[in-house]
Amino acid sequence: MASPVVPPRGMRDFLPHEKAKRERALGVIRRVYAAHGFDEIETPVVEDYDRLHSGLGGDNEKLAFNLLRRGLTRADLEAAAASDDPDSLADLGLRFDLTVPLARFYASHRAELPQVFRSVQVAPVWRAERPQKGRYRQFVQCDIDIIGEAGLLAEVELIAATLATLDALGLTGCSVRINDRRILNAMLAVFGFGEDEVAPVLITLDKLDKIGAAGVVAELRDRGVSAPAADAVEAHFAAGIGGHVPLDAEAMLAVLPSGVDRVAVDDLAAIGAALAAAGVAGSLTFDPFLVRGMGYYTGTIFEIEHPEFSFSLGGGGRYDGMIGRFVGEQVPACGFSIGFERIIDLIADEAGEEHTAVVLVHGKDVAPERLLSLKTALVSDGAARVRLERRTKNLGNLLDRAAAAGFTHFAQVSETTSSVADLELRTLA
Repeated sequence: MASPVVPPRGMRDFLPHEKAKRERALGVIRRVYAAHGFDEIETPVVEDYDRLHSGLGGDNEKLAFNLLRRGLTRADLEAAAASDDPDSLADLGLRFDLTVPLARFYASHRAELPQVFRSVQVAPVWRAERPQKGRYRQFVQCDIDIIGEAGLLAEVELIAATLATLDALGLTGCSVRINDRRILNAMLAVFGFGEDEVAPVLITLDKLDKIGAAGVVAELRDRGVSAPAADAVEAHFAAGIGGHVPLDAEAMLAVLPSGVDRVAVDDLAAIGAALAAAGVAGSLTFDPFLVRGMGYYTGTIFEIEHPEFSFSLGGGGRYDGMIGRFVGEQVPACGFSIGFERIIDLIADEAGEEHTAVVLVHGKDVAPERLLSLKTALVSDGAARVRLERRTKNLGNLLDRAAAAGFTHFAQVSETTSSVADLELRTLA
C-alpha cells in the first residue's frame, strides 16, 4: 500500500476556505496596525548563522533550522564529525522569530528610517519544535515594534494597537497581564537568590500557569537553589499573593515583598493610567510572577490572556539591549506579538464585510468566450468573486462545496444566455 502523502511533521497544508479565513484575519491585523501608525517591512527568511546564534534568541536558538554551506567536501564533513560540532558546517539558518531579523534590519537601514521607527512584520518563522497540539514547526507571527522610544509611550501605543486589533477580530474578553523584569529581578534578590540562580529560577517561575505554585516550589528545590530563598517563595505563595492586581501603585506594592524598588511599579501604574485616560478598552492587570521566557527582555513584559484558555494569545516586552549589539550603542526597543496560530481558530469563520460571490454553473457546450464575458461583467458589476463550474449530475454536492468555499449565489448558464441580465441569481444556503 502506498505511503500517505502528507506535509513534513509540524507543518500544514491549508485548504482554500482555510486560507481565505487566514487571509481575512491577516487583512484585519494589517489594517488596524497601519491605522495606528505602524509601517510594514519584510526581511529574508534566512539570516547568517552567527547572527541567529549570538545569544539574542534565548532557547529558540536551540530550535533553529540551520542550512549547510555550499561546496562542502568530504574532508569538511569528517572534520565536523570528529569535532562533534555539526553546526560548524552551517553558515545560514531559517529565522526562528521576527525580532532578531528586525534588529539586523534596523542596523542595516538606520539612516533611512525615522528617529522613532514603528514596524509591522507579518511572516512565517520556523522552529524545530516537537510537534503537538498548538505547536508547529512553521507558523506565522504578527509583530509590531517601536524602536527609538525610551519612554512609556512605546508600551502605551503597543498595548492600545494590540487591543484594538483583537477587538477588530471579534475576540472579546481578552486582557493583558503586565510585569517588569526590574520588579521580577528585585523580587528574586529580596527572596535571597544569587545572581547565578536567577536564570534557572526564571525558567521555573515561567511554568507557574502549567504546574501551579506547589509544582514551582518543588522544582526550585529539585534545582538545588538556595533553601531559604525557596522557602521565601513558598511563603509568598502560601500568603495567597498572586497576579491579576489592578495597575495601581499601592495595590501592586501590597503584593510585593518589602524592599522592591518602586520606580518600575510607578512606571506600570503610569501605563495603566495613560491607557485608561485615553479610553482604551480592555483589562490590564499586574502579575508579579509573569516571566516570559526570552532572556533579552529588560523592562516591561506583557501577555494576552483570555478567560476560556489556559495559554496566552500573544505577548512581548521591552528589549533595550538587543539593537545595541548591532549598532554599537544603546537603542531602546519594545515589541508586541499576536499569536496568530492560536487566535485563528477562535475567530468567526465569516469575517469582514458582506460580499457577493457567484458560481456560474454551465454545460460543456457553452462557448468559453461567452463564459468569460459573463464572468468579466459580473466582476465589473461589483461581485467579489466569480467562479465557473461545469454542471455535474449531482448539482447539490457542487453547490454545497461552493457554499463551504464562501460563495453566496449561483446561476445556471446555457448556450442561450447572452448577458448578465439573463442570469437568475439564486442564494446559496
